[in-house]
Amino acid sequence: QMSSGAADLRQRKKQNCTESDKMAPEERNKENSKLGRSPKYMLIQRFAKLFFGCLAAVTSGMMYAVYLSTYHERKFWFSSRQELEREITFQGDSAIYYSFYKELLKAPSFERGVYELTHNNKTVSLKTINAVQQMTLYPELIASVLYQASGSEEVIEPVYFYIGIVFGLQGIYVTALFVTSWVMSGTWLAGMLTVAWFIINRTDTTRIDYSIPSRENWALPYFACQVAALTGYLKKNLNCSAEKFCYLLVNASTYTFMMMWEYSHYLLFVQAISLFLLDSFALAQTEKVHEVYRIYLFSLIVGYLLQFENSALLVSPLLSLVVALMLSKYLQMNVKKSTFVSRLLKIMYIYLVLTVAVTLNFLLKMFIPHKENEHLLKFIEVKLGLNTTKNFTMNWLLCQESLQAPSQDFFLRLTQSSLLPFYILVLIICLFSVTQVIFRRICGEPVKETVKLEDGRIGERPEIVYHVIHTILLGCLAMCLEGMKYLWTPYVCMLAAFGVCSPELWMTLFKWLRLKAVHPILLALVLSMAVPTIIGFSLWKEFFPRIMTELTELQEFYDPDTVELMTWIKRQAPVAAVFAGSPQLMGVIKLCTGWTVSSLPLYNDDDLLKRNENIYQIYSKRSAEDIYKILTSYKANFLVIEDSICNEVGPVRGCRVKDLLDIANGHVVCEESDNYAYSKYGRFCHEIKMNYSPYVNYFTRVYWNRSYFVYRINTVISFQS
Repeated sequence: QMSSGAADLRQRKKQNCTESDKMAPEERNKENSKLGRSPKYMLIQRFAKLFFGCLAAVTSGMMYAVYLSTYHERKFWFSSRQELEREITFQGDSAIYYSFYKELLKAPSFERGVYELTHNNKTVSLKTINAVQQMTLYPELIASVLYQASGSEEVIEPVYFYIGIVFGLQGIYVTALFVTSWVMSGTWLAGMLTVAWFIINRTDTTRIDYSIPSRENWALPYFACQVAALTGYLKKNLNCSAEKFCYLLVNASTYTFMMMWEYSHYLLFVQAISLFLLDSFALAQTEKVHEVYRIYLFSLIVGYLLQFENSALLVSPLLSLVVALMLSKYLQMNVKKSTFVSRLLKIMYIYLVLTVAVTLNFLLKMFIPHKENEHLLKFIEVKLGLNTTKNFTMNWLLCQESLQAPSQDFFLRLTQSSLLPFYILVLIICLFSVTQVIFRRICGEPVKETVKLEDGRIGERPEIVYHVIHTILLGCLAMCLEGMKYLWTPYVCMLAAFGVCSPELWMTLFKWLRLKAVHPILLALVLSMAVPTIIGFSLWKEFFPRIMTELTELQEFYDPDTVELMTWIKRQAPVAAVFAGSPQLMGVIKLCTGWTVSSLPLYNDDDLLKRNENIYQIYSKRSAEDIYKILTSYKANFLVIEDSICNEVGPVRGCRVKDLLDIANGHVVCEESDNYAYSKYGRFCHEIKMNYSPYVNYFTRVYWNRSYFVYRINTVISFQS
């Protein structure tokens, strides 16, 4: 039965594809004959529109990449810096990613480099890690292969090649958003407005300014390509060749996106929910939606195999949802129509899918050994107020700006660029139109195969409905966590630009208002050109001078204390030495010197999280003996204390590292609504600078400057109190 159902499904798809291919030219010929235009004239017009649109899209992407490169040069004076000074600009986890790229290039062969990364015991003391799997180093593997295979060693330095690829991907990101808005609105004017809003709101659309090698900067351009292809794939009356091209592009971009970012399956899960709702309300072709589910399934399986049997993909909510959807579809196809069971399945469809998905995910987690970001689940519990904790790591994460609710400044910036008001307007019109369409479906009104401009039914276009649902879901996440704005804001730019440039959207609005004084179609066409033009001129007048000022203004980035520290380590420290300190500094030490460290700024491994918490105790009120035992348990030889953390004066009291450590260690006393830190020991990072017993018995100061104090951890100790 299943094979016959699948055969019927394929046959229907072929028939629909053939019919659309046949109908499209006939309809166009009829329309052209009415307007007195020859088919040859129309073909030339369509080709010119496509050519100039593609040229504008590619040019926008290239100009954005050049803009990022120029801004980066002006900000860091990159070309005039020495290699060490350039590498210091990579901070935190970015430093770790780039350090592995350097190691790959230094390896005698690519195969040997990959082996050393998958069996890495030179990065973290007493720990052998598969860095490719744990840190998703596929971007670095690809970059190193391209650098060596293209013969770029004699042409360009490795760091320029690396950041050049990332900036190029950001150009592809912008081009994909341009194309998405163009496909939805039918005019590349929408694409130009999307790019303008994206660049003007760059603070809220991308993290490229702060963290070039971060996984999302490598992955999100592929997701944008997938969204653009999916937008075209969902369109009605698409000819066969265009549909196949979109389908193949969705395939390739989904798989690549999953390989580039460890959290990609969560974002695809949000997308799958959007498609599920789209299909549940019969707003899209079921066959197309289920083809996308199969792409998810294939990508998860291939990703699991190539990511060293990554169990996190097997217990991901995406896999559970896709399997539940496919099982529900199988039941519907194999139950006779017009029976009580078939009607019940239709009514209970959403409940059935969600129940099966939750149950399956619970069973998978029960039987498959995994470390699927348990700290992430605990964080969500605390964030939602379902639990409280004194745990240092949890409270430290809660204090991060990216994990806070978005500030008022965020909404103010979007409003000043006119993005937020137009997005809300477009969203409201589309939502009302979609609600009308759903109500008509419930009332039994048949689906219209082709929606004309004069119908004013923008909510009947499946690709529009998908984007409305998708931006609402991403918006809900962005309202909870400010870091999610980088996923949401780019699609806000795209949807708002599509709306103001779409005659259909204006026509939908005029249909409700029942305009009679002016011809609504004419007014819709005029507004779809006039409104974006006015917005474009106002943005140009207000923001273009600011952008040019950014590019012409030289900024000073110089950190002499860190340069001195790295120089001292490379000259004075033994090659086999192990350094301990804050995870962010350890990432920079690993990149700039190559020395082994005791911790890393990574938060997807329980052991590393525990290490980070233990080594952060150097800023707590613990005894010298306690700190010594912690450090020697990780075979550390040198300790680096940062004055900026030890004497931190944070804007929010209770979010400083030392405050969080006092809470976790129970060194906080509450008196009359005030909190006081109390311990029989002084704060270690202060006391060790005094050079008195017992601190001098355990640690010997070997280097210091204004920002850093380096101590050798003594091997022969006279234990005194």
